[in-house]
Amino acid sequence: MTNHFHSHILCSILLLLGCNLVSAQDTSSWTEPFPPHRIAGNLYYVGSRDLASYLITTPQGHVLINSSLEESVPLIRASVEKLGFKFADIRILLISHAHSDHCAGSAEIVKQTGAKYWVMEQDADAVENGGAKKPRIGKGDYTQFPPAKVDRRLKDGEEVKLGGSVLVARLTAGHTPGCTTWTMKVEEQGKTLDAVIIGSPNVNPGYVLVGNRNYPGIATDYEKTFKVLKALPVDLFLGAHGGYYGMEAKHAQIGKSAVNPFIDPQGYHAYVDDREGAFRKEWEKQKKAK
Repeated sequence: MTNHFHSHILCSILLLLGCNLVSAQDTSSWTEPFPPHRIAGNLYYVGSRDLASYLITTPQGHVLINSSLEESVPLIRASVEKLGFKFADIRILLISHAHSDHCAGSAEIVKQTGAKYWVMEQDADAVENGGAKKPRIGKGDYTQFPPAKVDRRLKDGEEVKLGGSVLVARLTAGHTPGCTTWTMKVEEQGKTLDAVIIGSPNVNPGYVLVGNRNYPGIATDYEKTFKVLKALPVDLFLGAHGGYYGMEAKHAQIGKSAVNPFIDPQGYHAYVDDREGAFRKEWEKQKKAK
């Protein structure tokens, strides 16, 4: 009996260790440095191996998309400087959505650069409160982060302009109520390319899609999001995580052919279709369980 009890305890400990190892493996790429690189025109990657941050450079200063984690700030700063730009020249800070892996570093970046922080209005309260007061899936780490003052609350379709560059905020809600996909036109070798930086179309484990009292319209928002994403013109496929668009493999192809590896409309549509399929499958499962 005692041996059985001890072996049961040992199994539980190993399972817990296993879970921790898995989660550590899953997120180690979040803080692992990655070579900063030019995607096209004045659009650069300055994030880690998986948490994507983007720099849009202009003669009037720069725009940064995604501050990532608190510990990501020195990494982002080093990447900006490696490319030959000044971190202090960041004038506007934007995010994909109000989760810690995309916005926890915002307060520190604003402090260091004096940048104005512009956030989609449906996520602005969460950003200013330091996260969801009533997280819809229990207290997950990614719903809590240092609060930061929002200087401008963006509406769907609103333009962010700086030094000749124009970014458009597209509301692609569901993952968070203010989840934002950023689009912009980039000039590259005499051509105009459409860049799409997907906010997140993912249904995280534990998300309640049916009968969600804190977010009643969550499933409808996801449906709208997939319609928006499918209709966007796209050449450059990018996202809030490098893993969305196979960033590492594409980075390895830079300079190996005349074609820019980040131009991947087929990959974009395949990714969006896959994520819509995953959402619909989970939604049906939850509807049947009710």
